[in-house]
Amino acid sequence: MTEDIFTDEYFMKKALNEAHEAFDKGEIPVGAVIVVDNRVIARTHNLTELLTDVTAHAEMQAITSAANFLGGKYLTGCTLYVTLEPCQMCAGALYWSQISKVVYGADDTHRGYKVMGAKLHPKTQVVTGVMAEECSVLMKEFFKKRR
Repeated sequence: MTEDIFTDEYFMKKALNEAHEAFDKGEIPVGAVIVVDNRVIARTHNLTELLTDVTAHAEMQAITSAANFLGGKYLTGCTLYVTLEPCQMCAGALYWSQISKVVYGADDTHRGYKVMGAKLHPKTQVVTGVMAEECSVLMKEFFKKRR
């Protein structure tokens, strides 16, 4: 029996690599990848500073990229891996995309979709806390550096 290397941790590491790219660019270090059939079809990170656009969150960039790749607006059969719990704006976009699964690392206890009262699509499966420590440490390091 062969071991499946395509675990949530495998793809979260790819999202974390994106978060490190954001960190290096002075962006809030959130990274995201979207996967379908164990294939990464979108990879990105926060671009709000570079694009001077408050909507340029990693998740929003990934949704657009994946939809373009697939040639349609719905992301059924896809999984989003993101290093930080999505905000309510991103949760809304994920809701409308009908993404099948969201896996995130660190909770956002101040601005995350759960604390803000937003919801994902009822059919969207959610997995939390994947590599949470690594994701959280990067965020803390970023904000410590900015103070």
